[in-house]
Amino acid sequence: MTLQQEILGSGLKVLIREVHAAPVVSVRVWYRVGARYENPGSTGISHWVEHVLFRGTPRWPSGEADRAISRQGGVYNGVTSHDFTVFYETLPASSLALAIDIEADRMAYATLDPSVIEKERAIIIAERQGNENSPLFRLTEETSATAYTVHPYGHMTIGHLSDLESMTTAEVQQHHATYYGPNNAIVTIAGDVDAEQTLALVAQAFAPIPRGPDPQEVQAVEPPQRGERQVIVRGAGRTNYLEIAYHAPPASDPDFHALTVLNAILSGGSGFVIGGGHTTNVTSRLYRALVDTRMVVDIDGYLAPTVDPGLLRFSATLARDQQAEPVIARFEEEITRLRSGPVHQSELEKAQRQAQALFAYASESISSQAFWLGFAEIVADQTWFRNYLQDIASVTTDDIQRVAQQYLTPCNRTVGLYLADEGEC
Repeated sequence: MTLQQEILGSGLKVLIREVHAAPVVSVRVWYRVGARYENPGSTGISHWVEHVLFRGTPRWPSGEADRAISRQGGVYNGVTSHDFTVFYETLPASSLALAIDIEADRMAYATLDPSVIEKERAIIIAERQGNENSPLFRLTEETSATAYTVHPYGHMTIGHLSDLESMTTAEVQQHHATYYGPNNAIVTIAGDVDAEQTLALVAQAFAPIPRGPDPQEVQAVEPPQRGERQVIVRGAGRTNYLEIAYHAPPASDPDFHALTVLNAILSGGSGFVIGGGHTTNVTSRLYRALVDTRMVVDIDGYLAPTVDPGLLRFSATLARDQQAEPVIARFEEEITRLRSGPVHQSELEKAQRQAQALFAYASESISSQAFWLGFAEIVADQTWFRNYLQDIASVTTDDIQRVAQQYLTPCNRTVGLYLADEGEC
C-alpha cells in the first residue's frame, strides 16, 4: 500500500494511503489538542470547541454537512481525546472531494458566534451530568484524578462542571484560534484513491488557509509516585466496582510493547481507542483467579497508547456481597506471581498472538487505516505503526518479568473503589 506524505507551506501535514480493497475512502483531520492541553479552569474546553465546530460555517450551515455525507451513504463524526481532536468522513471514493471541502471549510470558516458557544455550554453540561449517573464514569474520574497530581491526563475530556459553568465565550474562541490552524493539524486519507491526485485536491482546498500561531508545548511532567494511593467513591446502585491503575510509559517508549503483552497475559488484552476488537480473556491469569472463583463478574485491562506516560488500568465488577479486600489481595497474588518468576514461553506466545490479533482487528477497515495514519503520528510516528507487530513479537519472557518488576509495584499504583448504597458524599 502506497503512502504519500507532504507538508504544505502552512505547516499542514498530509498522509495518504492507497487501499484499493473497496471503492471507499476515509478522510480525517486531526488537531494536536485535547484534554492534555488544558489547565485547571479550562478543563473540557477542547471538547467544547469540537461541539461548536459541528455547528457549521456560512457555506455549510449546521446539519448540512451531515446530510450531504448521509446522502452519499457515508458517516460523519468527530472525537476529542486527551491527545487529539479528530473529525472524519468515510464515504464512497467518488465523493472524496466533498469530504475534503467540508473539512477545509470547517478549518477556515467555523462559526464561533457567542450565541452558538453558549448553546453548547448547556448541552455539554447536560452531557456531563448524564455521565455522572454512571458509577464507572465517577470511579474512573476519581481514580485518574488521584493517580495524577500534576499532568492534565488527570481530568476527563468532558471537563469539570465548575469549569464548564465558568469559562467565557472569549476563552473558547481563543482556544480555537490557538490550536485549530493548519500548522497544528494532520490530514490523513486512506482508500480507493490516487495519491497524487488526492494530494492535489487537498492542497487546493487547504493551502489558502493561513498558518496559525505556534502553540506552546505541554510543560507538565507527572512526578514519580512515592506510595500507593486509594480513593473510595460512594453512590447509589447495587453493584461495587474496582479499578487498579499503574503508571505506564508512553507509546514511544520501548517498554510499551512489553506492557501490552503483559496486559494480555493478565487480562486478555484490550482494543485500541477507536475501532478496536476484543478477544476472549477466559484463559487469562486474572480471569482464572477472580472470575472463575466468582469473586468478580468480569475483569478487563487496558493500556492506551499516549503521548505522555499513561496508565495501565485493570477494572472489575465485584460479585454480589463480595468485599473488596479479598479481591485486591487475590489480584496482588497474581501480580506477585508475575513479578517473581518468568512466564512460560507458550503463555508468552499466546499473549503475543492476542495482542497482534487485536491490532489487526483495529486496523483492517478503510476507516481504521485513516485512523492509524493520524493516531500513530500523534502518539509517536509512522514507524511505530509499521513496526508494531514485529515489536510485539520481539517481547521476551525476560522483558515481561522486568517490566512487571519495574511498573507493577504497590508504590506505583492507585486503587479506586466504588461502593454502592453507601450514601452520596
